[in-house]
Formats: sequence, C-alpha cells, structure tokens
Amino acid sequence: MRFFTDIFRRTASACHPVCAVLLALGTAACSPTLIPKDGPTAAEVKRSAELTLADAGRLSYALVKLSPLVLSTMETERQPAIQFTSLARNGAPADIRIGAADTVNITIFEASSGGLFIPTDAGSRPGNFISVPPQEVDRNGNISVPYAGEIRAINRSPTEVAHDIEERLRKRAIEPQAVVSIAERASLAVSVLGDVQTPTTIPLKPGGIRVLAAIARAGGAKYPTHELLVTIQRRGRTEQASLSTIAREPAQNIQLEPEDVVYVSREARYFLAFGATPDPGVIGGQNSRRFGFEQENMTLAEGLAKAGGLLTARADAKAIFLFRFTPRDTLKRVGVDLKNLPGQQVPTVYTLDLSQAEGYFISDHFFLKNRDIVYVSDAPSVDLLKFFDIVNGITASGRGVTSVGLDVRSLR
Repeated sequence: MRFFTDIFRRTASACHPVCAVLLALGTAACSPTLIPKDGPTAAEVKRSAELTLADAGRLSYALVKLSPLVLSTMETERQPAIQFTSLARNGAPADIRIGAADTVNITIFEASSGGLFIPTDAGSRPGNFISVPPQEVDRNGNISVPYAGEIRAINRSPTEVAHDIEERLRKRAIEPQAVVSIAERASLAVSVLGDVQTPTTIPLKPGGIRVLAAIARAGGAKYPTHELLVTIQRRGRTEQASLSTIAREPAQNIQLEPEDVVYVSREARYFLAFGATPDPGVIGGQNSRRFGFEQENMTLAEGLAKAGGLLTARADAKAIFLFRFTPRDTLKRVGVDLKNLPGQQVPTVYTLDLSQAEGYFISDHFFLKNRDIVYVSDAPSVDLLKFFDIVNGITASGRGVTSVGLDVRSLR
C-alpha cells in the first residue's frame, strides 16, 4: 500500500495540472445533474434510506479441495434419476371396460338356419350372423339387443356383455354366439398435454398404451429428453419422472390407466460462469454467462470448455472455484467438519487446481449440477497491472493538460 501511495505522490507532484482537473471533476460529480448516469450510486441509495438494517452476520460455508479422495466419494453424484415409484409397480395393461356414452358393435351368430335370426331358406342371405346397428350406452348404462332386452354394459368388459347376450338368447336362437366390440370410445381416455407437438386425448383400448407411445401419439416432445419432466396425475395423486429416464429404463415406461393426465414440461438446467473466462458474446455469439446443459450429465471440464476455457492473460489456474449447496450427508462422507454449519443443505465452495495435470482428470469426473456457479479467479499480477493502467492514464492526461497550458500562454 505504501508503494502505491509513493507512486501517486510522485505522479501528483510531476503533473499538478492533472490534480487540478481531477479535483474539478470530483467537485462537479457532486452535482446530481451535471454528469449523465443510468441510476443512483450506492452512496445515494444508502443516504436516502429511511431505515437501515445492520449486517446480521456472514454466511458460513465449507471449503473443499477437489482431490482423488473427494472424487472417489462424489464421482457417482450425477444428475439424480427422477422416476416413478408406486406407478411403476404395476406393469399390466389397465382393465378396459365399457364406459358411459361409448358406442358398441354387436354381432350375433347362429349355428344353422331356421333359428331366430337366420331364415329357413339360407340362400336368401349370405352368412349365418346378423349385425345389430351400433348404439351408445345410454344414461342408465344399458344397451338394447333384439329379443334379449336391456343389457347392462357400463363398467363391464365386452366379453361379459357378450356372454350375457348369449344367455338371454339361448332358449330362442340356435346355439347363439355374440361378439361385442367398442366402435367408438367417448370415455376412459388419457390426455397428453404440455410441451408436446399436438396435445391430444387418446381413447384407451383393451391392449392399453404406455407413456412413450402416448407422447408419440401427441406428435412427440418439443425439446430434448434430458430437459423434460413427465408428470402423471392419477386418481388425485401425482408422480414425476424425467423423459430420459423413461426412455432409458423400460420399467419406467408404465401402462396408462383411464382418465390419466400426462403433462410434459421443460425443466432446463444451467450453470453460470464468471471471472477470467472469455467475455459474453465471444463464445458462439452467446451474449450470456448462463450456459445450458447439452446432455443429462456434464462434467466441470465440459462446463469450462463450454464457457470458453480460461483466459491465458488473466486466469489463475490454481484458483478455480465452484459454488453450490451440498447435502450434509455427502460432506460427512468426505470428512468435512460440520459442527459450525447448520442445515441439511450446506453452502460449499469446491476448489480446483488446473496448474497440475491431475486437476484435468479430476475436473473430467466431477459432475456439474443445476444452478452451479463456476468462478475463475484472476492471477495476483492482474490487479497490479490494472493499477499501472490507471497511473498511465493519469500521467498521459497530465501531459496533455500541461501542453495545452503552454499553448495558451504562448498566444498571449
């Protein structure tokens, strides 16, 4: 500090006109309207406050150096797999039954002519069956069959309804057999909504439909799988799974049930990069220090590369920092003393040394998490260079002011 003070004193004595200019500018700066600005200064904000709350204390955090020991404990700490739990336990297709307002087809066969439906002269019509006109299940849940009367259909399977028709006709037709099918379903459907190409409603068939097939029927997802969450609402209960997990694990591609709602939502993950990395806009034209994940898991090495790497002229390769909240149990496994750090999520700063080859191997196996902050510190010499730039600017201004003064005196 004394070194900087001596330099300033020598500079001020060598170019006293500059000091006068700086003093004038400093006085003018006190005027709120003379110098343009886009907002109040920190001093103005503090000065205008009606009430000031004093600093209530600093945030305590843990400092952990990334090493092979830490890596061996945390290298499996990838993006946690978000998956269905209770919904994944039943892999059988739903028991699809006839619902209200569904339209059913009924076909009745007889063993020979001369019965209830087939005339004695069999050549007068082809086949040994008749088809009942399609009909909707009425508000009471019934359908009507000639000579069999009202048949209960709602909440029954087509096979059960067919068996009931056969029993009703057994004493009147010759060995009757019935085939019942659902022609058009107006109930027991699933809805697929959210970030899909074409939100839709899908009537369920007896064979059922799985999550991925339902999303495909909706035109597919709009965004990459690692950015998407699938939420299923079923009978007042909600569960979530990431689309990448569903695609990777067959057990997560569950069978849907009637009235399920499938909602696909984008949950983009990102990390922030600050410090001695390339300026925003330099890397790929991206004017931001906020970088999205391009796959489900991204290492610290990949993140630094995505941010443009370290600036050779500024960065301190020994001082790479990563800020995140870490579960308490994870830090315990690493051996961090947590007696002064309360809470289940502990503020943690991880340090990395890239001046040694070991650091690159570690960074390529340490995984980033959503909303991590990566900071690359400046080398110690950078502050000194900044100071000399200020001194050079002042002395250059001083020489300009002195030459102007000499020119004015020569004109007198």
